[in-house]
Amino acid sequence: MRSKTFVTKSSDIERRWWVVDAQGQTLGRLASKIAPYLTGKNKPTYTPNLDTGDYVIIVNCDKIKVTGDRLDSKLYYRHSGFPGGMRSLTLRETLDKHPDRAIRAAVKGMLPSTALGRQMLKKLKIYAGNEHPHAAQQPAVLEL
Repeated sequence: MRSKTFVTKSSDIERRWWVVDAQGQTLGRLASKIAPYLTGKNKPTYTPNLDTGDYVIIVNCDKIKVTGDRLDSKLYYRHSGFPGGMRSLTLRETLDKHPDRAIRAAVKGMLPSTALGRQMLKKLKIYAGNEHPHAAQQPAVLEL
C-alpha cells in the first residue's frame, strides 16, 4: 500500500494574526524572525509555490535598536525615475521621518523577490505607536 503525498491547496491555508512588540529589538534579528511567519515556513503545510504565511503586526517600530554605527552609515536609496532623481537617507533620518520603512525594507530583503514575495509583504502591518486597528482579528502575541 502506498501513502499519498500531501499537497497544500489554497483551500487548506489557515492564516493567523500575530502581534510583535519591537521595543528594544535589534532591527535585523527582528526581521529574520518575522520573515518565516510571512512565508509560512513555521507551518507543516508550507509549500514554496503558495503563500501559506500568516499576518504579522509590528507595534512600537520607532523604538527599535541598531548596533554599531549603522544609524549614520547605513543608507536607504530611492529614485524618482527622472535624471538626477536619486535620493538617499541615513537610517537615523529614516527612523525620524518614517520608522516603519526601515523594518519594511529589512523584512523585504528576506522575502523572495518575486510576485509571491510582494504578496507576502502585504501581510506585514507596521505601526509606530502601541496601538493598532486590527483588534477585531484577535491577534496572538508572538514572543521573539
